[in-house]
Amino acid sequence: MILIGIIIAFIALVVASLTDLHNREVPDYVSYGLIIIAFAISITYSVVTWNYIYFIQSIMGFIIGLAIAYLMFYLGQWGGGDSKLIMGLGAIIGFNVFPIFGNNDFWLLILVANIILFGAVYGLLWSVFLAIKHRIVFMKNLRLWLLKREIIWTRRIMLIVIVLMIVLVLTILPGEYKLLLIFFIAMFYVLFYIWLFVKIIEESCMIKNVAVSKLTEGDWIFKDVFIGKKYIAGPKDLGISREQIELLKKYSARGKIKTVTIKEGIPFIPAFLVAYVATIVMYFLGVF
Repeated sequence: MILIGIIIAFIALVVASLTDLHNREVPDYVSYGLIIIAFAISITYSVVTWNYIYFIQSIMGFIIGLAIAYLMFYLGQWGGGDSKLIMGLGAIIGFNVFPIFGNNDFWLLILVANIILFGAVYGLLWSVFLAIKHRIVFMKNLRLWLLKREIIWTRRIMLIVIVLMIVLVLTILPGEYKLLLIFFIAMFYVLFYIWLFVKIIEESCMIKNVAVSKLTEGDWIFKDVFIGKKYIAGPKDLGISREQIELLKKYSARGKIKTVTIKEGIPFIPAFLVAYVATIVMYFLGVF
């Protein structure tokens, strides 16, 4: 059962990664299909072995995946495709809430931790790729951002605070803690520039106008869309719905709207795939 689940989840992630890279969308049949197959396998195995624990584990994995999906979606970190896929992975991997009935492993939790870790690295590398690809626009916006008064003052204040904190560390704290604390203090300054880099990348490379006919469910709307005084869609919706797209198409057919400004996300599912493979390798190496 474990091997079948590993193979099915791997195939689903490969298909989802390819479609995400190609058209920035994960088909529902991949996510929903993974959930259905996961429950079908767990129910079958529970019936054959006359042990309901396998089905319970699948349900608990699904619930954990659902909770993570809702959290990441409403924080604006994942799109609908990413969120649905983690639910499917949760269902097929499962979570053992009854360790006395089997091995007390934490496949799912370790997978989520790896997704966050590899996702952060992947997102940063993809942003660097976008900066190089759109270097002219990126450099133009970089100069504009660095000249903003609030950015200039933030950099100055942060530098003063960090210098004062380092002086305090060097003069007050014991020697064995100094280097570690200086490292963490410096990281705050680095994180500010990472945040600045990401904001410029979004403005330079991820914001674009698309024809209404090219909109897909889950696209992130960057600016509020009004037809007259009627609100249609906007950033607060956390992804445009199918109904909103159909409504926009009707207005488009009447010539009232042609394009919509969206924020194009990073194709994140490949990070899921890398994290999944890393988790499998860790498992078979006996790391957990």
